[in-house]
Parts: sequence; C-alpha cells; structure tokens
Amino acid sequence: MEKNQTMEVKEPLAAARFIKVIGRGKDGARSLSQDDAALLYDAMLAGRVSDLEMGAILLALRIKGESVDEIAGFLAAAEASTTLLTAPAASAYAPVVIPSYNGARKKANLTPLLALLLARKGVPVLVHGVLQDAGRVTTAEIFTALDHPLAQSVAQAETQMAQHQPAFMAIDVLSPAMQRILAMRRVLGVRSSTHTLVKILQPFTDPALRLSSYTHPEYLLMLQHYFSLVAPRARGDAFLMRGTEGETVANTARAQQIDWYHEGECTTLVHTHQSASGELPDTPQQLDAASTAHWIRQVMAGEIPVPPNIADQVDHCAAVAATIRARCRGDGGTDR
Repeated sequence: MEKNQTMEVKEPLAAARFIKVIGRGKDGARSLSQDDAALLYDAMLAGRVSDLEMGAILLALRIKGESVDEIAGFLAAAEASTTLLTAPAASAYAPVVIPSYNGARKKANLTPLLALLLARKGVPVLVHGVLQDAGRVTTAEIFTALDHPLAQSVAQAETQMAQHQPAFMAIDVLSPAMQRILAMRRVLGVRSSTHTLVKILQPFTDPALRLSSYTHPEYLLMLQHYFSLVAPRARGDAFLMRGTEGETVANTARAQQIDWYHEGECTTLVHTHQSASGELPDTPQQLDAASTAHWIRQVMAGEIPVPPNIADQVDHCAAVAATIRARCRGDGGTDR
C-alpha cells in the first residue's frame, strides 16, 4: 500500500536522553532497549531529529557498535516506514530479497546473474541497492547495461516479479527516508547503522527469504544472534554468508559457508571451501558494467556454463523459497 503523503508532521524529538546512553564512548556507553531504538529511529527517518543530534547519534553508534536489540528496534521502525511489496499470489515460491550495496571492486559483480537465474525458475526476486558507488560497479549499472528496466514504483516491481523478471528498486525508491541517512556518509565520512539495516530489510508483506552477508567478524556474531533469536519468524527465513566483496552472491572460485536461519534454527547448507578445486569456471575478464552484462547474456543463453557455486546457491534459494511458501499456505490456507 502507498503511504499517505498528507500525514501530519510530528513534533521534533529531543534526542539528548538517547545520546546520553549511547554517546559515552566504547567502554562507557550502554545500549538502547528495543522499544527506545524503534522510537529513536522512527524519529530519524521522519526528519524529527536535528542535523546536530543526527550526527551525534550516528557517530556514537559507530564507536559503540549496535546491539542486537538496537538493530531489531531500528529495523522494526524502518519496515514500518517503508512501502511494502506483495509477492505474486500464484507463485509457488516465497520472494527472495537480495540487497546490493557494494558492487564490484576487484572481481565482476555477478549479483544480477543470481537474480536472473532465480527469476527464470519462477522465484519472485527483489534486488534493492544503490544506483552508483564511486570506484565500484553496481548491480543497478549492470541491469541497465542488460537493458533491464529499474523499477520506479512498488507497482512496477510487483509487475516485473509476476512476469518472472527480477525487480531492482533503488533504495531511493524503496525507502527515501533510509536513503537520506545513507547519504550522510558523504558528510561524516563513515558508514552508519543504516548500512547494516538495508542489508537485512524485509520489504514484503509476505514471508520472504532474505540473503544477507557480512564482512567483519563482529557483524557475523550480531547477525547470527539476530536471525536465530530475535528476528520475527513470521517475516520468513534468512541465508547468511560471508560476502563476495560485500555482495550476497556465491564466490565463483571458493564457496562460502551458507547458513539457513529458519524457525529459530540454523542449518548449514554449504560448507566453506578453503581452496579452489578443479578447473575454475569461466568468469568476466573485465569489471565494467558492459563487459559483465555481455558475459551474463552468454550464460543465460547457455553459451557459457553457470558457475557451479552460483548454480548451487540458486538451487538452495529456490528450495527454501518453496518451503517457506508451502509453510505459509499450510499455516493459514490463504495467500496474501
């Protein structure tokens, strides 16, 4: 549903009481409760926090590190402020959500290939991320080079998924309020909690499968705790893996461990391969969007084999997405 654009503007939030809790340095700071975190982040998204207070909050959290309760509260506020999508009712699969906020820096970004292969199986796929990132090749740029239109609205994204096409929504379209906070990186010079939140956002009314990745070990521990103990089970399942340059697509040379979080349990679907085995698959030799798009077209046409690790990831995603959909139908008997 579309948000009401004439909603009453709320009063500014005095954030000092929150800053006093989180702003006492790495050793002296405490964490917010989940309810306070949701209240604070809701105000941040709504523009009810001054720029001075916003800078203090973002830097305090950067120094302290976010607790699981804070991430849960922030995410609840983020999803409440986001216009949620509805998956195709006739699909046998739950939607798969692929965040893409890193792009390619050293090796080609194959996130679009993952999305296209899933969509070809009939899985509803939503990719969301940034349009551009200095020094990197983004998924949006590769989709554009593939002549695949970027969704400019929820309705367009839902239509693309119903037509068995992957939908890409820029975070500017999916959640302008979150994009505004992301953009503060250019002012502050460092990433903020919102960079973590967009990678675990679940923007569907329906249960979905989220693909999530981490780079730093401390985020692995936090995400393991969140997905196993805190994440609402009604929102669906999650895959967690070490990112390929930050992206949630399997490394073509060395498979990363993929853990499936479902119903409070964790199942390891893929174990880490410490070294490449056998002949390495053909991969794009250039990182630019045009070269990557040309190579992806060849794979989709069957001229180049799908890299085995990505093929395995596609199979795991499709199998779990079907399981989630069947679970949803079995619990209530109605499709949403």
